Amino acid sequence: MSGPAPDRDVLTPLASGEDLRHEASLRPRTLPEFVGQGRVVDNLAVFLEAARRRGKPPDHVLLAGPPGLGKTSLAHIIAAELGSRLHMTSGPAIERPGDLAALLTHLEPGDVLFVDEIHRLGTIVEEVLYPAMEDFGLDLTIGQGPGARSVRIDLPPFTLVGATTRSGLLSAPLRDRFGIVERLEFYPPVDLQTIVQRATGRLGVRVDDDAAAEIATRGRGTPRVALRLLRRIRDFADVETGGHVDLALARRALERLGVDGLGLDGLDRRLLALIVENYGGGPVGLGTLAAALGEEPDTLEEVSEPFLIQIGLLERTPRGRCATERARRHLGFEPGRGPSLFP
Repeated sequence: MSGPAPDRDVLTPLASGEDLRHEASLRPRTLPEFVGQGRVVDNLAVFLEAARRRGKPPDHVLLAGPPGLGKTSLAHIIAAELGSRLHMTSGPAIERPGDLAALLTHLEPGDVLFVDEIHRLGTIVEEVLYPAMEDFGLDLTIGQGPGARSVRIDLPPFTLVGATTRSGLLSAPLRDRFGIVERLEFYPPVDLQTIVQRATGRLGVRVDDDAAAEIATRGRGTPRVALRLLRRIRDFADVETGGHVDLALARRALERLGVDGLGLDGLDRRLLALIVENYGGGPVGLGTLAAALGEEPDTLEEVSEPFLIQIGLLERTPRGRCATERARRHLGFEPGRGPSLFP
């Protein structure tokens, strides 16, 4: 997938190198420290405690949901709660069965293997993974042609934690091999505010409660986005107020960053205005929108659309995308006409 447009880097839920560096220090270490996703956290607490009492690894875990909601953090927590080592990789990094075999044969009993973007595993790799997940065995073919032979390698019991932002792209055989399937949802502002306030000490910035609430409201329901906004607002505070963020500074900085009251940026507004002005509110196909905006379809589908749908500004129908009446009101359109956001 291509990267996001430059004007929406501050709001993309996809992780940058800077995000990963900061998230390592801000990441919760235990389930009680994890803010939000109450149902998921409560279920995992039961499943992990049951596994500890049985003295066996828990079933394989699939974590689904938009990027930036804490799937990687939960993988770290699962390993920590089990007292196990965590091995991390991603679907695109496992190109051949041999890559997977190298990972699996280095596991020790009870280890946790985390595969991010697991929906991007190739079919051949998936077929090698199935017996490893089912009965901890690895079936490899040595050689080619008539002299080829099959070798089975026994693996230690382990837990696979898969993360996906596109659960619909998972093959049914792979999805069915996960005993625990949990979906993470966008966070309400109250949870994001708690996450922002917890991060202020580690980032060395003083943030008033109402300023933290403002950041949370515009954080697109995503901890990664809210924390990135906090870091950028900290920059303004360091220059203008000696490191203190009050409501006025937070709003001024967010306006400078191009983030409106609902957490929308220029690309979001152009997307919605395009649907309203050029296509009568929709429906219009994703490919058409991407071409008109100069974006990749995957960028719109994975980065822009989930939040716009969540807050009721966009609808996805079998015939295409539609802007809602709430989107019209937010952009300031009157029935039948409205301000143009295009030159």
